[in-house]
Amino acid sequence: MVTSIIRRLIQALFVVVAMTIIVFIGVNVIGNPVDILINPDANQAERALVIAHYGLDQPLWKQYLLFLQGLLHGDFGNSFVYGRPALGLILERLPATLELAITALGIALLFGLPLGLYAGLYPNRISSKLIMSGSILGFSLPTFWVGLMLIMVFSVELGWLPTNGRGPTQELLGVQWSFLTADGIRHLLLPAFNLALFKTSLILRLTRAGVQEVLPQDYVKFARAKGLRERRIISVHVLKNLMIPVVTIIGLEFGSLIAFSVVTESIFAWPGMGKLIIDSINLLDRPVIVAYLMMMVLLFVVLNFIIDICYTLLDPRVRLEGKA
Repeated sequence: MVTSIIRRLIQALFVVVAMTIIVFIGVNVIGNPVDILINPDANQAERALVIAHYGLDQPLWKQYLLFLQGLLHGDFGNSFVYGRPALGLILERLPATLELAITALGIALLFGLPLGLYAGLYPNRISSKLIMSGSILGFSLPTFWVGLMLIMVFSVELGWLPTNGRGPTQELLGVQWSFLTADGIRHLLLPAFNLALFKTSLILRLTRAGVQEVLPQDYVKFARAKGLRERRIISVHVLKNLMIPVVTIIGLEFGSLIAFSVVTESIFAWPGMGKLIIDSINLLDRPVIVAYLMMMVLLFVVLNFIIDICYTLLDPRVRLEGKA
């Protein structure tokens, strides 16, 4: 197992290095931020001064080496727009996005797993067919439209929940969180449900498919032949084997919740990283864009590594293959 972990760490390192090249080159070929940062009436000397100040006059390979040097020290440079460290701006918005993503994933698991398990155990019931039909809506309905409808119904018509913002927060471990206050939870519910809709449908359908695949297996039939209670068969034999593919999806989808919460954060004016990256793209704020993309790369690499470790705990065959 130790050898397998070391091998995966080396693979992850190569992935991160490759992504630094892709991210750096990709960001540096999309427009010139100087055209946005300075007055269009500025003369050539003023333009040259701004270009030199931000190091944009250096060859691309030299800019990349300076970028790598800063990356090793956790320095992504200063934002062109805010004049502050780019990583600091990202980390300021991270708790809001993280809180939204964790809540959305919790909602998706709370509804997706039991509904998928029920639909898999009793596929011929009308209720199961209704559940599967409803899950199609989760895939089909656009996130921005669902968000607007949630605002129209629960905020405008019923007046139950606020339309935007994060609401009051309370400090925990040096970080401000919304879920620690009642009004903060009210602000959190609508964007979290909006973000969780697609993930709920995905987990539901994956769980149902997994149940349908596991039930005909010999070990389930043998457990029933021994006279084990149905609850024990489901909790021990079905769920444990079912969780192997589900863990993969949960890990990757949690990363996507953080990385792609841009639409939800924009609709509900949620002050997270998604709104910041949209503003940075519009203003070609390269340091912030690069810092955000590299954080997402590291996030997915770490999540994949954790998923691999979970595999070794859930599936003994993985450990046996590692020993071989």
